[in-house]
Amino acid sequence: MPEIIRPPWLAPPKGFSHGLVYPQGRLLFVAGQIGWDVESRIVSDDFVAQWAKALDNVLEVVRAAGGLPEHVARMTVFVADKRRYEESLRALGKVWRAKMGRHYPAMSLVEVAALLEPGALVEIEATAVLPGG
Repeated sequence: MPEIIRPPWLAPPKGFSHGLVYPQGRLLFVAGQIGWDVESRIVSDDFVAQWAKALDNVLEVVRAAGGLPEHVARMTVFVADKRRYEESLRALGKVWRAKMGRHYPAMSLVEVAALLEPGALVEIEATAVLPGG
């Protein structure tokens, strides 16, 4: 398990960690994942549904490499509409806890003008530290 870094001179984080230290492991870099299925179809035009599927896709890559959700050390989330993200926070929290439990990686959220794939509302990329070495 990582050591959670909480500098007392920074505001307490909400839904993320300021930093995590992993004592050993293999690094996995997960490319940006969007809310689409195995046939490259966007699962829904609903923000929460896309978020859930994008997070599932990230975790599928992590699991395929031998990891678990708690091995995700860092995430960057790109959203096409920050307002939709803010309006969905309660539902997103439920999705997060169902998939990630109480593990909160170091995270950034960035609003972008658009994502590459038409209809995509959210894209999540991640770095995981997997056991072994």
